[in-house]
This record gives sequence, C-alpha cells and structure tokens, in this order.
Amino acid sequence: MKFLVCISHVPDTTTRITFTADGKALNTAGIQFIINPYDEMALTRALEIKEAQGGTVTVINVGTATTEPTLRKALAIGADDAVRINADPVDALFVAAEIAHYAQNEKFDAILTGRESIDYNSGQVMGMIAELLGIPSVAVATKLDINDGKANLEREIDGGKELVTVSIPFAASAQKDFAEPRIPNMRGIMSARTKPLKVIEPASAFKPVLSVSYQNPPAKTACKMIDPAHPEELVNLLHNEAKVI
Repeated sequence: MKFLVCISHVPDTTTRITFTADGKALNTAGIQFIINPYDEMALTRALEIKEAQGGTVTVINVGTATTEPTLRKALAIGADDAVRINADPVDALFVAAEIAHYAQNEKFDAILTGRESIDYNSGQVMGMIAELLGIPSVAVATKLDINDGKANLEREIDGGKELVTVSIPFAASAQKDFAEPRIPNMRGIMSARTKPLKVIEPASAFKPVLSVSYQNPPAKTACKMIDPAHPEELVNLLHNEAKVI
C-alpha cells in the first residue's frame, strides 16, 4: 500500500488566539504548533497497515517553511518521507487542488486526512481532493482495514454504524477511534533528521478566497444567578431578555 497522509500545521488546543493589530492575520508570536490531531490519527493508521502489509507512507503539507518542524514530527512518528508545497494555505480549495496536482502522477493507493483541522474546522479538503482526482471517498471514518484489494471502512451514523467498502485508490478522513496517536521515540526523532523532505512550488497562484479581517468572538457576559424560590424571574429573563421562549 502506498499512502499519502495530509498534515495540517495547527495551534495547540491550549493556545490563546489573538490577531495582528490590523486584524488581517493570526498573531503567531508565542504559539506552539502541532500536527492536527485528526491527521495524526490518519497517519498512525496508515503506519499500522504499512507495518502489517508493507508499503510506504508519505506525508504532505501545503505551507511555508514554518511548517517543517511539524512535518519532521510526522517523520519521527514513522512516515517514510515528506512533501511541502511552498505556499500559504489560504483556503480549502487551494490546498486540495495543490495536493491533488501532486498526487495525480504518484499512484497513491490511499489519501488520508483528518475529519477537519482544529483551527478552521471546515472539513472540506478530503472530499475536494477525491473529486479532483475522480476517486471514491469516505468521510469521517472511525475504522479502516485493507483486505483483498479493497478498503473496508466504518463510520458512525444516526442510530448506528455504517460499513463501507470502496475500491483502491480512495480517499478518507479520520475521526476519533481511527487509531491511537503515537509518541515519537528517540530513534524516530533521530532518524527524522535524515529522512527526505521535498519542497515543491505550487502548481497555481489561483487563490479563490481573500480573508479581509479576523476578530475574536464577543466576550461572554456575566452569569446571572436566580433565587430558586422565584422561578418566575427565570421565565421573565428567558422571555424578555434572552428571547428564547
């Protein structure tokens, strides 16, 4: 199996998000960046299948040179090589188009992503890649097995679980339970320094989305305490102030 795993470079979940003075960009000062957790699950499952059945695992990222430590961590976890498309990932379609352009001649059996990145949460890239390449896709999978030249996936649906079988090549996005992320060991960290990390220029300058400005959501208002002896006050606030009833 030849896997391509898409890696997003995202702020750690404990990061306090602020923006530049002009509101046009994320203020990256002091931010710890990590592999998107859902992408890490996809990477781990690809490695598990590779170890059981043979093959290779390539990780790819659309980003500037600042994302290379994140790719190196993916190499330390066990990926064989890495590719960085040297561009600012301004929107999902641009990212998907660049990855699809790279993948179309590489004959990957499976392209895996996380269900979404934890910064923008759009969950669009995997489906766009599959559509651009004309291959089947399965969104938000919790399990993946490869048997007899077919990919067997499981995902949660309302009231139960759905089992899906697709032909190879295919694309899929991973969510919780797909795999248990691995912690790089010292041997992996040392070997990551010498593993190939290829940098290529973007295939197109086309960027359909322009971000005009960013702003933080409104601050939460103070909590109002209601005397349990006067429930009518709660009803009055919900009706006249919150206007939810």
